[in-house]
Amino acid sequence: MPTAADSASRRVTFPVKGMTCAACQSAVERSLTRTEGVRAASVNLMLHSATVTYDPAVVPVEGLLDAVRDIGYEAERPAAADALGAPAARAALNDDSDTALWRKAGVTFTAAMVAMIVGVPLMAPAAAGHDGHLVTADPFMQWVMRSLGPSLQTSMPWLYAVPAPLITWGLTIVTAALMAWAGREFYVRAWKNLGHGTADMNSLVALGTGSAFLYSLVATVAPGLFLRAGVAPDLYYEAVLFIIALVLMGRALEARAKHQATRALGRLVALQPATARVRVGDADEERPLATVATGDLVVLRPGERIAVDGVVVEGRTSVDESMLTGEPLPVEKAVGDAVVGGTVNGGGAVVVRATAVGAASVLAQIVRLMEDAQASRAPIQHLADRVAAVFVPVVAGLALLTVAAWWLFGGEGATVRAFASGVAVLIIACPCAMGLAVPTAVMVATGRGAESGVLIKGGEALQRTGEVTAVVFDKTGTLTIGRPSVSGVDVTGASVSADTVVRLAAAVGAQSEHPLSAAIVAEATRRGVALPRPTAFDSAPGLGATGSVEGVIVRMGRESYVGDVSDIDAAAAASPHDGESVVHVSLDGRHAGVIRLVDPLREDAAEGVGRILALGLTPVLLSGDRQGPAERVAREVGITRVVAGVLPGGKKDEIARLQAEGLVVAMVGDGINDAPALAQADVGIALGTGTDVAIEAADIVLMRPDVRGVARAIALSRQTMRVMRQNLFWAFVYNVIGIPIAAGLLYPWFGVLLSPVLASAAMAFSSVSVVANSLRLRRIRLDPKAPRLGPSLP
Repeated sequence: MPTAADSASRRVTFPVKGMTCAACQSAVERSLTRTEGVRAASVNLMLHSATVTYDPAVVPVEGLLDAVRDIGYEAERPAAADALGAPAARAALNDDSDTALWRKAGVTFTAAMVAMIVGVPLMAPAAAGHDGHLVTADPFMQWVMRSLGPSLQTSMPWLYAVPAPLITWGLTIVTAALMAWAGREFYVRAWKNLGHGTADMNSLVALGTGSAFLYSLVATVAPGLFLRAGVAPDLYYEAVLFIIALVLMGRALEARAKHQATRALGRLVALQPATARVRVGDADEERPLATVATGDLVVLRPGERIAVDGVVVEGRTSVDESMLTGEPLPVEKAVGDAVVGGTVNGGGAVVVRATAVGAASVLAQIVRLMEDAQASRAPIQHLADRVAAVFVPVVAGLALLTVAAWWLFGGEGATVRAFASGVAVLIIACPCAMGLAVPTAVMVATGRGAESGVLIKGGEALQRTGEVTAVVFDKTGTLTIGRPSVSGVDVTGASVSADTVVRLAAAVGAQSEHPLSAAIVAEATRRGVALPRPTAFDSAPGLGATGSVEGVIVRMGRESYVGDVSDIDAAAAASPHDGESVVHVSLDGRHAGVIRLVDPLREDAAEGVGRILALGLTPVLLSGDRQGPAERVAREVGITRVVAGVLPGGKKDEIARLQAEGLVVAMVGDGINDAPALAQADVGIALGTGTDVAIEAADIVLMRPDVRGVARAIALSRQTMRVMRQNLFWAFVYNVIGIPIAAGLLYPWFGVLLSPVLASAAMAFSSVSVVANSLRLRRIRLDPKAPRLGPSLP
């Protein structure tokens, strides 16, 4: 139950700049959660944002920003709410950042290639040997010498005539300049981390490349120190440049893959037109969408994308709502029907009165839900967070142990091998892949779900959905169409007619939103009887309603609610036709009649339940209706477990009873009357109408009332969890295998050492591979009987 403190809490999401790996994310989150007044904090590496629930009476927003800044990262105040503008602005900023990354990576990689070539003549003496004792430690440069040396000497003999000091000092200057330009962020961030007692990927890259540069600088200034010790004065300038270039390339590729992961959100934002045609008097004016207000008349021509949410006031048309519901068939619209911004007008010209614009529109609500979901985290992420919190210090310690082990036991060339192996350990052990393993999968999955009309409200809901073992369906409006019709009226009072029973019951029912009441009102309209207005009205949810109509106290609803039923004709009221629902009506305390109703099944109901069975789950029907109608629906869709006659409050208890049996329960309902049960369930799934997207009680909203979407949501969750586990497995295994190889574990048996250059390439590949694996979720089919995602999936 919420406490007073919880009710005073606020939630804010703000940008955080400078995060590059899981260690960064962990450090920022740790700093925020330790801040007094913070209830919860979630930091998203993919979106470079932090979402914080806090008590404003204890800590202001500026205090949250300071908590991030105090550990060396940049935090900005959240921009004004603009659900549709913010993603577009962020995409433009990302494009600029990507271009800069590629530019720096390209220039540095070209310089590294040149440094490698001009460095070959410098290695010639070491390759030839100096009294048989000089050793060139970098395996990559050894390969370059063997592969390119002879060809270079033949094709570029002049290079070997260039004085060695000219080459070495030229490489020193170029490398230093590129470190200051292309690699500046690594060193600035590492220095800030050092000042705040933290460490991240930038610290590893800065330590590795900085050590290589200083080693090379000493070899340039005083090569005699190495020669007297029998060690080749190797230069690692090309390694420094290759490492910086490859890390930047990895970040650029990673960023491109991230943008692909958020492409679904971008496509949604792009659905909003920039302008709308507004009718002013007898003229139509083209206006910027930002200037359109609620109540304006918007003119829609055939084939145009609808600019605002509204109601048709003139004309007829059909609308393609596939972007909203995933349903490809157009929906007919006439006067009085609602339309949603972002959908596409068909062949008719209509005039729409705007009912919601900007942040209040359905499209903006969907975008907000998706952004919230993508900013959230799945519980499985906690394992990676715990490792990331200590990862960088552990890696630094392993690098020192590597250097010490080579120094003590490496034999000939131990010094240079110790250095090269230590640098390789620092470079290869990047925690980026761990930080991206789960968030990328969450982002792609939520986008994939939205494209299919399934809105998932966060990583936790996404993970729990895959663990569901039982699916509980409400009946009315979920498995049935929710628009029952009157099938018959049985009069039990001698002095009243069927029309009178319908007329008085409809007068009371007109004040209620219950589907059965709406059906009785529709029957009164069909019979052509006028409805008087009741002078008093009261309702009991799940039981019935009472009103005073023309001086008569009318009660309608369940038998127990209506009162004395001792004079009911048994044949008329006690044995309604199989599967029919009944509404009892009493007038001034005496039973007057029974109205029988039937609610047809949805066309998709049987197939939707069949898909649940195909997934190996247990379907349950939970209904407030009588046993007969509930069992009829259950038989027709293939459900064997039925709980009927349950009031709205009792549905919550039934869900709890199933959970006590050890079942993980998903509740499927309409999101209104079933709110307590949806909240009690492990996963609440609400069937929307295409416009009802902000159903608070549900974890998942199906944008169209199609129960097949339940199986799609579960299948998507299972596939996503499979990908998350793969990502985490390979992120961990990559480091478990890569670090020992970089340290030289294979050298005693196979003579294999890993060059720092190759270590940087492997590190970049690890992050890109994790994101690429997540992107496969964009292509999966959500039919439970569809083939597996790919040959690599277990």
